[in-house]
Amino acid sequence: MADPSSYRPSPGQIPDSPGVYKFRDEHRRVIYVGKAKNLRQRVANYFQDLANLHPRTRSMVTTAASVEWTVVSTEVEALQLEYTWIKEFDPRFNVKYRDDKSYPYLAVTLNEEFPRVQVMRGAKKKGVRYFGPYGHAWAIRETVDLMLRVFPVRTCSAGVFKNAARTGRPCLLGYIDKCSAPCVGRVTPEEHRELAEDFCDFMAGRTGTYIRRLEKDMTQAAEEMEYERAARLRDDAGALRRAMEKSAVVLADATDADLIAVAEDELEAALQIFHVRGGRVRGQRGWVTDKVEAVDTAGLVEHALQQLYGEERGDAVPKEVLVPALPEDTEAVSQWLAERRGSQVSLRIPQRGDKKDLMATVQRNAQQALGLHKTKRASDLTTRSRALEEIAEALGLDTAPLRIECYDISHLQGDDVVASMVVFEDGLARKSEYRRFQIKGFEGQDDVRSMHEVIGRRFKRYLQEKERTGEWEQTPPASGEAPHPAQDSPAPAQADEADPREDDGRPKRFAYPPQLVVVDGGQPQVAAAKRALDELGIDDIAVCGLAKRLEEVWLPDDDDPVILPRSSEGLYLLQRVRDEAHRFAITYQRAKRAKRIRTSPLDDVAGLGETRKQALIKHFGSVKKLRQATIEEICEVPGIGRRTAESVAVALASAAPAAPAVNTATGEIMEEDDGGTS
Repeated sequence: MADPSSYRPSPGQIPDSPGVYKFRDEHRRVIYVGKAKNLRQRVANYFQDLANLHPRTRSMVTTAASVEWTVVSTEVEALQLEYTWIKEFDPRFNVKYRDDKSYPYLAVTLNEEFPRVQVMRGAKKKGVRYFGPYGHAWAIRETVDLMLRVFPVRTCSAGVFKNAARTGRPCLLGYIDKCSAPCVGRVTPEEHRELAEDFCDFMAGRTGTYIRRLEKDMTQAAEEMEYERAARLRDDAGALRRAMEKSAVVLADATDADLIAVAEDELEAALQIFHVRGGRVRGQRGWVTDKVEAVDTAGLVEHALQQLYGEERGDAVPKEVLVPALPEDTEAVSQWLAERRGSQVSLRIPQRGDKKDLMATVQRNAQQALGLHKTKRASDLTTRSRALEEIAEALGLDTAPLRIECYDISHLQGDDVVASMVVFEDGLARKSEYRRFQIKGFEGQDDVRSMHEVIGRRFKRYLQEKERTGEWEQTPPASGEAPHPAQDSPAPAQADEADPREDDGRPKRFAYPPQLVVVDGGQPQVAAAKRALDELGIDDIAVCGLAKRLEEVWLPDDDDPVILPRSSEGLYLLQRVRDEAHRFAITYQRAKRAKRIRTSPLDDVAGLGETRKQALIKHFGSVKKLRQATIEEICEVPGIGRRTAESVAVALASAAPAAPAVNTATGEIMEEDDGGTS
């Protein structure tokens, strides 16, 4: 780990003009590339107190061993140079979007003498017109099959084309009029190229011209009583309409735009792009990236624009680019896009109307893509196996932890303190084994003490189950030694007292021990968990903690944490386990708090069921008014006798009025008369 002060340049060395900078490690590899309006201000930010830096930035500057920069004349040049260097050096700390598949495009090879329509994947070639990308290749083939009736462009390979030219016989498509057969001279190269260009115009969104032309020719043919030709033209127009229907109109003003949405969490981000041409969605694709640098949504958008348009020219860059957040240097990015398109490009956030609605759809797609990516990553057997092996190696375990239990404490300002236990077996959540706890040993907020109590209670139950089955034999304490804590625990239930639902051959709730206990927290929580296990005499279960702020893994009795690489599948699994424990704990805590808020003094009245409670509330309007009623007035409620009325009056008199409810959105105190129960 390098000390940034060892390679920090003096302020006078760094120019205050626009430029691009590179951080290199001790092996001279470029690990980060950035750009700045003012190099002096930007680079100096990396050399402040490490405690003030974002954890990912801190990791980058301590990995680096030198920094260098290149001055440029404009911010647009800086943007272009940054993109070029990121592509050239592939720095490990820069955001890089990765695609999990190669999207197919509909391509027209205008660089050939006889242009060909085909499905293409991979890198784009010069002189080829692309449309898409599409989600599936079959969608392209269906569209092309419909359009070949009107634009019979060549679709065959070079080998088939040459063979047909040599034999003088076209392929099947030539015989059924879905190819103009330039291979045998039915059309000239110029006529065939004109067909290909018309095909491209239609795909680019200029659809009305061709349909109107077909309808005009159809009408003229009918007037001239050429009914067979008119019928064919009618079918051709229908084919074009069906091709258009495959991409419904989403923007009524025939807009050409790309819509970009981002879904992100602390670790990853998913990007979705909808390509709208002529008001119709002509293509869709998505990328996923690890957030290896400290970057916000605006930064993710800027990186996406660089990757999306860095190799594009002309109409491939649309007139409008709609984004969820504007890049920091919006003017420079807009100018860079305009230079690539050759005309003005509008870069903005949609505020209202159809474009905002469509952006919401793109955002939902991004959220689904992020969720699907996480699910795939979690469910992949090879990935899970590697994750467990990495955890075992990092923590010094003899075997991979096939069962992991994670514990988290949740409360609201010290009230309703609860804990959760989640279980992962073979890297997958085992939700039937999840458990939740109420903290009973003390009142108030103390996460460390709560963790000690929960771990102790869980593993006391485990020891009791082992005693019941004869797997655990207590050894008497040595002379002068305190009794073993397990001996102080309640005796296990006898077989005839056991819950019959659990005597069907299945183990009881806490029968299986984990190989690894993970706690949400740092050194104090880990020490508390370890102490609870030691007090029970359990020494064959590993313990670690995952501190959320820096994603550090803490082990008992170690002063320094274990740092797993950001790309580690083991760290990713530990984070998933910790996040699931947190979700389960906070869900229980919120439900418990809501139940407490809904509690009514009427709940303590013996024999008063839900129906009669509702009848009382309905009759008086609120508990407050019921409390003010006499016994005779309570007896007037149908179904309430005098004895029950007396019990209700006593219960309400002994219960202190609840604190007034507060509307958290407005701060307004809500009167009890407005509600049903207090």
